[in-house]
Order: sequence, then structure tokens, then C-alpha cells
Amino acid sequence: MQLVVARIGRAHGIKGEVTVEVRTDEPELRLAPGAVLATEPASTGPLTIETGRVHSGRLLLRFEGVRDRNGAEALRNTLLIAEVDPEERPEEPDEYYDHQLMDLDVVLADGTEIGRITEISHLPSQDLFIVERPDGSEVMIPFVEEIVTEIDLDEQKAVIDPPPGLVDDRAEVASQRDADAEDGN
Repeated sequence: MQLVVARIGRAHGIKGEVTVEVRTDEPELRLAPGAVLATEPASTGPLTIETGRVHSGRLLLRFEGVRDRNGAEALRNTLLIAEVDPEERPEEPDEYYDHQLMDLDVVLADGTEIGRITEISHLPSQDLFIVERPDGSEVMIPFVEEIVTEIDLDEQKAVIDPPPGLVDDRAEVASQRDADAEDGN
């Protein structure tokens, strides 16, 4: 299985280094010197990482055969793609690759079906499951341990304990002022 692990940014300096936008939780594994990565567009690769270093909080890579700024600039916006065993799991037991979570059934603790994960959105504050419900509508479920209580890859399901109003219309009144407004006071 192929996974996008980075996007090449602008050239850095005059010796062929490039900045990269990391798209993996394991850059030390996927973007290590010696790694051979497929590319999109395919015509720019495969690329072999020669060196890597962090400079001012950004990862800089140099690829074999790229020795100057012009060569580095020609790689801009290229996606770097790693070949990953579909059965491989992250080192931490409560971490998952996106492909492992896609198409999981989402259920409540009592087994009530909510839907199926069709997309995972990575936001700055948290990740979201985009879940397609049986009626075709979508609901967004924050991927936080308070809501997603269990991921069972063997059973292909994610068990959730949503707050009222997240997946149904049982919203709770947030304050007394809101309750007074509903009562007409």
C-alpha cells in the first residue's frame, strides 16, 4: 500500500536541499537517509534521500543526484510516497494509520449503528471522522478518547460515546438563560 508521507516545498540554499511538509507521524522512519520514495508526479522519481536535517523547525532533505538550487526547485510540490505493509501498525498502541480507520463501522456502546467512516479530516486542533449515515447524510465525530472509546480493527468497528446532540437531536440546554428563553421568560 502506498501512503503520501511528505510534500516537497521550496529550495533551501544553493546545494540542492529542499524544505518538506511532513505528512507522517513517523518522519524518522519514512524520511530517513537511504529511503527510496515514489513520487507524484511519477516522472520526478523515484527519489532516494541522501541527507536530512532540521533547520529552524523545518525538515530539510537532499536527494541523490540533486546538487543545486535549480534541481531542488524543479522538485517543488512533488508528493513523496512510501510503500507500507497494509498490516503494519504504528508503534503506539492507541495510534492508527488512516487506511486502517477507513470504512470502519461506527456504533454506540449498545451496538446501535451510526454509520461508516468515509474520510478522516486532520485539523490543527484534532482529527475528525467523517461518517456516512445509513440515510446518506454525514456526521463529523471528533477523534478524541472521550468520544471514541474503542477502535477494534479485528471487528472493523469504532465504538463511540457521543455527547447529546452530536449524532442525534438530543441537545442539552447549556445555560439557565437559554432555558428561560425557551420557556418564554
